[in-house]
Amino acid sequence: MKSKQFFTILIAMTLFIACKNEPKATNESAVSTETKSTEVTETTTQGSGQSGVAQGEGEDANVLQVAMTYKDEEGNMPFSTLVAAVKAGGVEDALVNAGPLTVFAPVNSAFAKIQDAVDDLLKPENKETLAYVLTNHVAPANYPIKQLKKEAKKGRKLYMASGKYLEVEYKDGKIFVGGTEVLMSVKVSNGWIHVVGDVLVPSEK
Repeated sequence: MKSKQFFTILIAMTLFIACKNEPKATNESAVSTETKSTEVTETTTQGSGQSGVAQGEGEDANVLQVAMTYKDEEGNMPFSTLVAAVKAGGVEDALVNAGPLTVFAPVNSAFAKIQDAVDDLLKPENKETLAYVLTNHVAPANYPIKQLKKEAKKGRKLYMASGKYLEVEYKDGKIFVGGTEVLMSVKVSNGWIHVVGDVLVPSEK
């Protein structure tokens, strides 16, 4: 389905660590991004399962908590579309499980590039398809930048929670996953979040 190829969002957003509610970008990757961390506030995700458990005082935030509260320097919420998709797809609990998880998280501008497909997938009748494409952005494994470099040098593809694969490359000192550059990487309580500027399309092999 064309929509599936356009809208793969790795559900496990594991690239931001919120130590004392404040994500810290790792120094492992020499990357830059428009969405720099300035604020993460305490949150309750309003879910009915694990996602409904509030972040405890002194605890690091998980993928979903960071996605819901992260703001850039201008006070914008760069992952609001991703959060909306996660809720519409009913996959909140997948982002807060113990992990480890690695999530390749597209920013809002990535979804804006395929707005028609996004609008279609957010419809209630497309919930199953949306959940499928979201899992195409989640790897059920621990992949910090150093490990991604190793996987790239070995020519390996990353197995995603959807059952599909994404190609990882290391070139010109940068990491590319599914053909798009990893802009920033941050560790969270249940894994890693790698910020990307495009929606990822998984390999069929």
